[in-house]
Order: sequence, then C-alpha cells, then structure tokens
Amino acid sequence: MGLGAETRRRIAERAAKEITEGMIVNLGIGIPTLVADYLKPELGVMLHTENGILGMGPSPAEGTEDGHLSNAGGYPVTLIPGASYFDSATAFGIIRKGYLDMTILGALEVSEEGDIANWIVPGKRVPGMGGAIDLAQKAKKVVVLMNHTNKDGGSKIVHRCSLPLTVQKGANLIITEMAVFEVNDNDLILIEIMHPYSLEEIKEATEATFKVSRTLTINS
Repeated sequence: MGLGAETRRRIAERAAKEITEGMIVNLGIGIPTLVADYLKPELGVMLHTENGILGMGPSPAEGTEDGHLSNAGGYPVTLIPGASYFDSATAFGIIRKGYLDMTILGALEVSEEGDIANWIVPGKRVPGMGGAIDLAQKAKKVVVLMNHTNKDGGSKIVHRCSLPLTVQKGANLIITEMAVFEVNDNDLILIEIMHPYSLEEIKEATEATFKVSRTLTINS
C-alpha cells in the first residue's frame, strides 16, 4: 500500500536531520523531493538536480509556480540566493567527480548488505535510469527513503535483491515509515523505531537479517 501524505512528510523530515551545514545534496523523485521543505535556510545547504540546478529551494506555494523551474522529475521548485543553472553534462560532472556530500533517493528494494534496486521493474516501461546509478555510486553518503513493504505486503528490505541492481553495497541509511536502519560493512542495524510501531512489528515486516543497536531510540 502507498503511504499517506503525512507519513511521507514524516519520513522526509527525518531524512532532513541527516543533512548538515554547507552540504551539497541531491534529492531523488518521490518522498526525497519533500526533504527540501525541512531544510533551514541558515544551514547554507545547496540542493543539486540532474537537470542543471545548484541551489534548489523548497516547493513553491500553489499558484506561484514558475514553468521554467523544475527538478529532474519535472516538478516545480524554487531557488535560494546564490543558485546557479548549467547544462546536464555539468550536472553529471558534479556527480561523477564525487562532489555530492549526500544523495537521498527512493528504492524498490534494498538488501541487508546495502545493495539498491531502484531504476526498473522487469516488464515495465520506463524512460531510462536517469541519474540513479551515478548518484548511488558517487555520492559520499546514500540515504534511501521508501515504504517498508510493497503493495502486496512483502518486505522491501530483503536478504538479496530480486530486481536489477542500481548499485552494490551503496546504501548507508534506510528510512521507512516503520524504522531507520544503518548499513555498515558487516551488518544491517536497526537504530530507530518510528512511532507507533514496535520492534516485533518491524521484525515481522522485514525479510532481511538485522541487529538492534544498543542505543536504539524511539522517534515519536
């Protein structure tokens, strides 16, 4: 089942806490686009888009959209002071040179080792992989935002991905409506439980093997 607007925003707000002062960050389509609405201007964060913006701002108020300003997903955006425009070649040059401090993206599946599958479902028509592979491989930190389960109730955090991979061992953090997991070299670690879920509910909904942090917190 899909997530409600309030839950999607809660996930995005939690993800925004991972962003620190002066970072250059790319936001993927879906839930990640909402992260821009939770960034404090005084942090001086510069949001990057594959279609050629550095300095993207929060979503515009309804009725104030500029048809010439959009993110890579085609949704209207605003700019912050100091923003710049450039072509897609330059945008991808920024990614491939490793200048992004973080990318926040969605996923169809993530494995317990941090493998990410997010660009295609076999048999479905898609316009292309976009910047997913470049972003997942080159950003210094990769944060995944997604539903904990798919539309059939199956876990999206799995032992091994069954869908075509975007990157191997690329995810550093996974945030869902139920939990926050950290991925390190050896383990998947549950570090936060999202209210109102319980540890038992998370175990039941998660296929992947994970450990529970000694400093586990409850995100209310």
